[in-house]
Amino acid sequence: MNCPSCNAKAKKFGKDRQGHQRFRCLNCKKTFIESYARPLGDMRLPLEKAVAVVQHLVEGCSIRITERITGVEKRTILALLARIGPRCARLLEQRVRALSVKDVECDEVWGWVGMKEKTKKKNGKDSPQIGDAWCFVGMECHTKLILAWHLGRRTEADTVAFTEKLAHATQGPFQISTDGFPAYRNAVALSLGAQRVDFAQVVKVYAQKHEDEARYSPADCVGICKCSVHGNPDMARAGTSRIERQNLSLRMGMRRMTRLSNAFSKKWANLQHAYALQFAFYNFCRVHQTLRVSPAVQSGITDHIWTISELILATQ
Repeated sequence: MNCPSCNAKAKKFGKDRQGHQRFRCLNCKKTFIESYARPLGDMRLPLEKAVAVVQHLVEGCSIRITERITGVEKRTILALLARIGPRCARLLEQRVRALSVKDVECDEVWGWVGMKEKTKKKNGKDSPQIGDAWCFVGMECHTKLILAWHLGRRTEADTVAFTEKLAHATQGPFQISTDGFPAYRNAVALSLGAQRVDFAQVVKVYAQKHEDEARYSPADCVGICKCSVHGNPDMARAGTSRIERQNLSLRMGMRRMTRLSNAFSKKWANLQHAYALQFAFYNFCRVHQTLRVSPAVQSGITDHIWTISELILATQ
């Protein structure tokens, strides 16, 4: 047994009140319990408690609700999220790479940190860590696998950063469909190449709102225009309906992304960690109703559906 702090040798040092074996480091003299040392490093949180916390977070519970149900303190939940989030991001980057795909759809999900962009400008704030936060998401249509994601602003630079991640996750020719955001045109050509992908954009046409419509009601979509950007895309396969349905699953599974609520993120880093955890859970642990397996199994990345404990242990 090695010490989780300095990795030096440790020896048995009695047991605690629950009967767990205690150890003492021969170098730094710190004591720890075996069940706490391996999965979560120096966090004194049992694995079964960590599994319960993650289960509630990925099923749409807020931090406070998770605290009340599991009995784990709020700061410990946030510390666990900060520990697992970056590891989930690395797991996706390592496992989802150089995949052969056929149809890819991309879209952006809007959220905010601290306050909305309108309020930020009204208050004269200029911090890049608050305001509107857009998450670019790319999904393979047939396996439902999340290939790449990027949290940033709705700018050309962030669009290029997203398409670079998409290029890392894929290989070979495929067809890609996006909405009408103009920055995709240069970003896709720069990162994926005009000769490699068949690129089509789907532009929705909305009618003007009527005076009697509610404030938050979306305008009626009166038409869709599909246009070929480069390559030879099949217009019958071009669309964004499946990635938009994925966006709904994302909002239902992340409490901080629920519309018209006070459950928004207060820190940019926490939102990024929550996205990473959600996408890792979706790819490896969640059974898709249409596929009957997880997207990772359907894609051949893994041979079985992961449990949450496997996900936590895989991100050590």
